[in-house]
Amino acid sequence: MSYGKFKALKGIDLKIEKGQVAALMGPNGSGKSTLLKSILGLVIPESGKILISGTDIKDGYLYRNNVGYMPQIANYPENLKVRELFDIVKDIRNGFKKTDEELIEKFKIHEISEKYFGQLSGGYKQRVTASIAFLFDPEILILDEPTASLDPLSTEIIKTKILETKKKDKLIIISSHIISEMDELAGRIIYLLDGSVKLNLPVKDIKNGSGERLGKAITRVLSKSPKI
Repeated sequence: MSYGKFKALKGIDLKIEKGQVAALMGPNGSGKSTLLKSILGLVIPESGKILISGTDIKDGYLYRNNVGYMPQIANYPENLKVRELFDIVKDIRNGFKKTDEELIEKFKIHEISEKYFGQLSGGYKQRVTASIAFLFDPEILILDEPTASLDPLSTEIIKTKILETKKKDKLIIISSHIISEMDELAGRIIYLLDGSVKLNLPVKDIKNGSGERLGKAITRVLSKSPKI
C-alpha cells in the first residue's frame, strides 16, 4: 500500500488466529493504522489479499458484521446525542437481536445519554466508542489505542473486558504504544517498522523464560535482526 512515493506497507504476510489477543506495535508511521484500515476496508491495498475465515474481503462488506472497531479518535457527528448514536448503530445492524451492553452499564453511558457527542470529554468519547465496538459481540475486535484518555478505573474495566472476550474464542487485535498493558493483555506481539513485519512471535517466546519486562525483551529480539 502506497501513498504517492511513500510505501506504507511492504509485503505484509500474517496469519492471526482466534482465541488470542494480538498486539500490533511499532513507531508512528510504521504502517499500523494502514494495516488496520486495510482489514476494515477503509483503504484498498494495491496488491495482495486479506482473508477472513478463508474468504477474500475484496469487494465484500458483510464480513464487517463480525468485526467491532474502536478507533483511536472518535469522529462521530458532534450534534448527535449519545442515545441517538446508539439508536443509529443498532438500526444499521438491525439483524442483531442480542447485544452485549456490559460496557454501557459499567461505563454508566445511560447517565450521559442525552448529551451531545461533541459535549463529551475525551475520556467519555472513548467509553462510548468502546461500548459500540463490543456491542454486537463480534468475532473480531480491532482496538486502536483503547485506553487512551481513560481514567484508571475505566482502563481496568476495558482490560478486564478484553481478557474475558478472549476466553470466548474471539480474535482481538490491539494497536498500542503502552508496552506494560500489552504485557498484561497480549499473547502475541506483531511489530511493524517501515511498513514491514519485523517481529511476529508469542510473548512467551519473546521473553524466552528470561523474566524480562516485555519492552526490554522486544528490544533484545529486534536488536538481533539483521534488517533493523
